Amino acid sequence: MIKKSLVLVAVATSVWACGPKAESENSDSTTDSTQTEEAVEEGAEANMEADSVHFGEMIDAVGAKTMADLSTGMEGKDSLNIKIAAVAKDVCKKKGCWMKVETASGDMMRVTFKDYGFFVPMDITGKEVVMEGTAYLDTTSVEDLRHYAQDGGATEEEIAAITEPEIATTFVATGVMIK
Repeated sequence: MIKKSLVLVAVATSVWACGPKAESENSDSTTDSTQTEEAVEEGAEANMEADSVHFGEMIDAVGAKTMADLSTGMEGKDSLNIKIAAVAKDVCKKKGCWMKVETASGDMMRVTFKDYGFFVPMDITGKEVVMEGTAYLDTTSVEDLRHYAQDGGATEEEIAAITEPEIATTFVATGVMIK
């Protein structure tokens, strides 16, 4: 009887542990790497191109523009729908919930994912990505900049040094393909 009870508790625990976890979009709690890897695997689809992995909406590289094309296209506009090819320069170290790519001017552009609906792997720094979505000029608050810096692994001193909001082009991707 005790053995049956232990088996039932073990089964119930494993079912509960594998179930979906509610998570606030603004949650500051840490996510262990196993949960993040599972979320990334669920969001990835490895078809379309044999040497690529897809997140969010399925996209391909056909018609992808350069970062220079983005700069030119944004002139005089608040936003621009575009597909861009770039190299991932940094990725959120907690979940993969954002990445940075280098602009034509050498600045870093933050890329987030529509409706916080998918993440990218945390180990894609240096890899070529194609992303489709909307680029727009935005002001990022000091609070958000500090949060991003913390997620990116910045030191307490680096985080404390952030005292001004940032006005920059940002990108909200609906789909990402990693080559």
